[in-house]
Amino acid sequence: MTQLRLRPRRGLTLIEMMMSLVIFSFVVAGAVLLLRSESRSFSLGSERVAMYQNGRFALNEMEKDLRTSGAGAPDMQPQLIYIADSVIVFNANYWTNTAGDVEAVYYNPDAPDSAVAALRTTSKITLPHTAIQYPDTNYRVGATNSPSETISFYFARDTSTTRTDDWILWRRVNNLAPEIVSTNIARVDSTPFFRYFRVSSTAGGIQSMNQLTAAQLPIRHTVPVHLSIADTGALALIDSVRAVRVTFSVSNGKTGAEERFRTLSRLIRMPNAGLANQKTCGDAPIFSATPLGVANIEPDSSRRVRVGFVRSVDEATGERDVERYVIWRRMSPSTDWGDPLVTIPAGDTLYVYDDFGLVPGETYRYAVAAQDCTPTLSGLRETADIVIP
Repeated sequence: MTQLRLRPRRGLTLIEMMMSLVIFSFVVAGAVLLLRSESRSFSLGSERVAMYQNGRFALNEMEKDLRTSGAGAPDMQPQLIYIADSVIVFNANYWTNTAGDVEAVYYNPDAPDSAVAALRTTSKITLPHTAIQYPDTNYRVGATNSPSETISFYFARDTSTTRTDDWILWRRVNNLAPEIVSTNIARVDSTPFFRYFRVSSTAGGIQSMNQLTAAQLPIRHTVPVHLSIADTGALALIDSVRAVRVTFSVSNGKTGAEERFRTLSRLIRMPNAGLANQKTCGDAPIFSATPLGVANIEPDSSRRVRVGFVRSVDEATGERDVERYVIWRRMSPSTDWGDPLVTIPAGDTLYVYDDFGLVPGETYRYAVAAQDCTPTLSGLRETADIVIP
């Protein structure tokens, strides 16, 4: 019987193993370099997106606000207040917290009362980067405070870093605390953050848009009453501004070789600047009815005042231009009506408004005025004092 003999199998030599390890090391090193390159490309892509989002958000916020400059402001209230290379301050009826108020651009029920009407001389602010106090007069629509608030955009150095070229874009409404719009901002060489363009006319009457020079800035609306006799010539130069170009760079927030910058620029037009309110509704509304206010205790023990009044004479006859009724409320002994409580659309013969959440034992008084499409308010008609039971 023949026996089969197994042939011994030959293994790897030491040289072959070393060569295999060297080749494997090259393959792994190449894969690691490829992964690092891909990771770096992904990080750079994410940084670029974040930088553009930061810059575009800042531009969008400024454009959204600046385009409302002058909207809803009475003729006597200046539209542009102060302009400089890093500051722009203007008035606009930007928002309201009163339901049914159609004059404001936006409705925000959470907006504080101090941010939905014009500043008074008793609540002056200091304009950014200046010692200028504003306002120097009270602006009213009829007997009430103007609904147009003051909005400021300004660039300021970021004091949280040691760099001298790092800036923050701030936004402030009236005398509220400023809010940060964007960080990691830098100038583009010596280019101003804000450049302004005004309308000018040649001897032949041809109009063109020309940029204001650096020597002409800053400009302030120094005449208290806009469109007054004194608000002409060189003093009215700020009223000729129709657009502003915003230019800046945004960085990724890093330093050294990893720092990256992207430049953004946008021309923002201000369509309301330079326009006067057109009086197209004739005379002020003829509202002669005396409103009546009655206090009651509700079944849940809450207090209610029902204010009732009949429509204005010229809502259904005459000019027929009454669009709404405005109601105010104040507590005795105060004589300041402040901002409106609510507006009611026109269209009825008898109007009723229920006011809740009143304090027992306090004395309230209500006032009502009719408003036409100009908008112009009639005189205020007041209720008698109402003591809450």
